[in-house]
Order: sequence, then structure tokens, then C-alpha cells
Amino acid sequence: MTLLDDPVAVAAAPLTPAPAHRRWERHALLALLAATAVLYVWGLGSSGWANNFYAAAVQAGTQDLKAFLFGSLDPGNAITVDKPPASLWVMVLSARLFGFSAFSMLLPEALMGVGAVALLFVTVRRCSGPGAGLIAGTVLALTPVAALMFRYNQPDALLTLLLTAAAYSMVRAIESGSTRWIALAGTVIGFAFLTKMLQAALVVPGFALVFLLAAPGRLLKRVWQLLVGVAAIIVSAGWFIALVSLWPARSRPYIGGSTDNSLLQLALGYNGIERVAGAGRIPGGDNPMFGGPSGIGRLFALSMGTEISWLLPAALIGLIAGVWFTASTPRTGRLRAHLLLWSGWLLVSGAVFSFMHGVIHPYYTVALAPAIAALIGISVRELWRGREFTGSRMLLAAMSATTGVWAFILLDRTPTWLPALRWIVLIGAIAVAPVIAVGAHRLGRTTAATAAAALLFGVVAPAAYTIDTVARSQAGPIPTSGPAGAAFGPGPWGPGPGGPPRSRDADNNALQALLRGDETRWAAASVGSMSASSLELQTGASVMSIGGFRGSDDSPTLHQFQQYVAAQQIHYFIAHPMAGPTDDRSPTAADITTWVQQHFTPTEVGGTPVYDLSSPAN
Repeated sequence: MTLLDDPVAVAAAPLTPAPAHRRWERHALLALLAATAVLYVWGLGSSGWANNFYAAAVQAGTQDLKAFLFGSLDPGNAITVDKPPASLWVMVLSARLFGFSAFSMLLPEALMGVGAVALLFVTVRRCSGPGAGLIAGTVLALTPVAALMFRYNQPDALLTLLLTAAAYSMVRAIESGSTRWIALAGTVIGFAFLTKMLQAALVVPGFALVFLLAAPGRLLKRVWQLLVGVAAIIVSAGWFIALVSLWPARSRPYIGGSTDNSLLQLALGYNGIERVAGAGRIPGGDNPMFGGPSGIGRLFALSMGTEISWLLPAALIGLIAGVWFTASTPRTGRLRAHLLLWSGWLLVSGAVFSFMHGVIHPYYTVALAPAIAALIGISVRELWRGREFTGSRMLLAAMSATTGVWAFILLDRTPTWLPALRWIVLIGAIAVAPVIAVGAHRLGRTTAATAAAALLFGVVAPAAYTIDTVARSQAGPIPTSGPAGAAFGPGPWGPGPGGPPRSRDADNNALQALLRGDETRWAAASVGSMSASSLELQTGASVMSIGGFRGSDDSPTLHQFQQYVAAQQIHYFIAHPMAGPTDDRSPTAADITTWVQQHFTPTEVGGTPVYDLSSPAN
């Protein structure tokens, strides 16, 4: 069955399970997964702790069970990270099993990447066979932002894996009309919420629509089944929200990023409305670290283009062709159902990323990678099957030429990096396109070579970016793929990875020696996480991050801090200015700093002012 088959033939092919695996298919899949594992695991510890903010929370989780449960930034449980702890749970378990190190922390992320490729293969295979599944899996593995995030300790790796698993469950639910499968999809989305909150909900509209349109059974039954899926989301995410709400606030860490110590407010505020509308905190503006100007072209622009858009034009061409040519097919048609599922994921998430005015970083686009890869795999395979038709050949040629031209434009943004590559890709893709358009149906023995050449010229540019990403070490809260400076370009935010400046305490050996071995509940306190997380990782001591990530949270209050000092639960206060564009400390942090300066005497430790809170000034 192809995109351009007779509608009668299409109508005879409802959603059905895929055929049994053949030997070549198993070998090809194993080769793809092995290559993905090598790509993602090779030199995995080269970036050190990657994002110190999450690395410190992983270390804290290995030291204290309450810190593990809530995702505390420190084992003294002053404040959590600004995301739910699901991704931290996985990394902590690995660190407890193998010992805490950069490699053991990042290993689960790499394995999540392999798992996502495998899940995408089996999902796409159910629609268009193993060839489409292999193309989709390869595209996902070689997407630069995927290689970046599956080797980094941000929550996005687990989010991407869970969303892919949810897509597989939805496909099974649509095939069989099974309530169990749709409940499983809802459960997985709920755990995705515990990974990165409302971003997990972006796939729900597309999933719900395709189930209503394509699943077997009466409409009322399908609506009831969707309600079961919604209930599963609420239960699988709500248990942790209820736990946080019911746990006495005085005996658990403050929920970082929230304004009222509430996980629900964090989801709806800092990680919800503020992200979309830009209210309250760090609007994106023209800063490429925060996505650059919003609009329909954001996914193709400077900061996001080289992360995700290499094959996006081709995916959109394939999507438009697929929707057009399956518009008259029965509602349970297999191909149309898959196209609707993946296009719903891509279009809703892509629109939100494009037009949101709040905090967004280029690496968020990894959540689009499975949908783009699936649409490429399905459309390429179905159009190739229908290459006897002129329309199929012309669309394949257009996908090839468009990909080559767009790759040339993206590569031209870093003209000194592999300068010949952009010309090779452009010339090769454009040369293959007319061959496909004119003779893909009658090439004889050279048919396979032509198909292989088209695929090669389609993926070689993102593959080169991916390999460069794997070979380059980087650290900080805003990693980028490809050559240094490719995403941010020249200016105040580049070249190189963006984010706040490196904490000078990371190289302060005297200060680290002072804290190492200190068994006070908090060996030290410092405003913001930059210094606190670095010192925790260097010393293993518990360091309070006043105000959380950027020092903007109202926790602890001045009164609470004074109580901690009176109870001798904080040994030192480390004072230094927070530099960079994210310096938006709360009045509470300023009040604490002023109070310490008024009542204690500083001592220079390696050039950093340190106040011993156990010795008040006379």
C-alpha cells in the first residue's frame, strides 16, 4: 500500500499487527542499536558533570533518601531542583549501583537514547514495515540534538523516551481498540509529566484526535476509553503531587522554582504559563540562548535550526503528501492513522516552541526528533513503494533536493567548519533528485544504489554535526550541538555553550579544603546554585543554594536562615557577586546577605569572602 494507491486498496488495509520479523531485519536492527550505543556511550564522561545543577542533585540523592525522593539540590534538603525528580531517580539509581561518577550518572541517558531508537523502530514498523522503521531509527539516532541530550543530564532524555513509548502504546490502542493500551499510554505520559511537567502534555491533543478518528468501535466507547487514558495520566502524575502536598512543608525541601512551595504551582507557573506567555521571569527576547525571536521561523533560525531542522522540510513535504493522498481513506486506515499521530505530535509541539514567549532553550527541540524521524521513515518508504507513479517520484525528488539545499544553508552558518561538506551535500542531493524523478521506477540493478545515495545525502550533514557533538566536551545549563558557536553565533552569548559563567569556586582549592569533610547539615550556604552545586560536587559536602537555581526563590526566608544559624546547622556563608544575565536574586537573598554581613566577619579564602556563622562578630 502506498500514498498514491487506489482508495479501494487502501480501504482494504485497516490497522493490523505487523508481520513477523525476518532474519535480515533482526540483524539490521541489532546493527542500528549497536551503532547507536557506541555513538552515545563513546567518551561519555568527557563533559564531566555536564549540568552541575542536576549533577549535584544526583549526588545528593545518593547521600540522602529524602533528597532522592524529592529531587533536592543538597543532602541537607533546603530546596529542590526546578523540575520534578523522575529523571534524577534514574540517574541516582545508576549512581548507587555503580558508584557516583560522571559516567554512571550519564549512562542511563545514553541507554535511553538506544531505547528510544528501538521503540521508534517497532512503532513505525507497524505502519510501513522494517525499512521505514530502520530509516526512522537512523534519523533519530543521527539528529544532532538527540545525540546531545542522550549524553547529558537534563530531563529531556527521559522525556523523549517516555513520549516515544506513549506513541507506541497509542498505536497499539488504535490497532486493537484496547482500553489497556490507552491506559498504559496515559500512565507513561503521567510519568513524563513527572519528568518535565506540562511539556509532556503537548502530545496529548494529537494522540486523542487520532484515537477518536481511527480506533475501532463506537464513538461513545472511544470517548470513554480516552477518559480512561486521562484518568491514567492524573493518577500516574498525581500521586507525587499529592505526596508533596500532604508531606509537612517543614520536613521536606522547598519546591524550587515555585512561588508558594507547591509542585502544582511550579507546573502551572514557572514551568507552565510563564514558559508560554513569558510572564514574570526571563523572557526569551532576541537572546538565542532562549530561542531567539518567536515566530513561524524559529525552528529554522540560528539557535534551533542546526539542532533539529535538517530534515524538517522533507518531513513536512512527506506529511502534506500523506495527508492529501489518504484524505478519502476509511477512518481506520493504517497509514492515515500513523500520519495523524506523528503529525499531531510535531505540529502541536512545534507550534508551541515557535510562538512561546517565555524561557525556551534550543535543546528542548529534542522532543520533536521522534516525530520528524517517523514522518521521514513512513513517507520515504511509502513514496518509494509507489515509485511507479509520477507523483510519488516527484515528491521523493522534492524531498531530496529540499534537504540538500537546506543542509547547505545550515552548514553555511559555520563556513570554516568542513567547508567542502556543504557543497558535497548540495551537489549530491540535487544530482540524485532528477534521477529519482525520471527513472526511479526503471533503474534496474541501480535502483538500490540510487535509493542508498539519496538517503546518504539526506543524513550526512546532520550525521557530521552529531559526530562533532559527540567528540566535543561541554558543560553548563544550555548545551548545544555541533561546532562551538554554531547555535549562538557571534555576540555576547557566543561562541561556545551558553549559560552563566563558570563559578570561580570550582577552582578554589582552599575553599574546597575548608568544606571537605564538614559534617554540618549545611557546610556552607551561597546565593544561587552556581557556586553551591560546584562546591557540592568538588567536596561531597552539603551546600545550601539560597534562592534555588538563580537565587530568585524566596527560600529560605531570613527568619528561617537565622534559625538555622542559631541551631548551628550552617557553618559558612560564601559571598560573591552573581554575574551574567540570569542575576535576578530575590529580596530574601539580599536580606540574608545583608544580615550576614552585619553580624559576622569575613575571611578571604582563596580570594572568596567567607563568613564563619559559628563565630558572630563582637
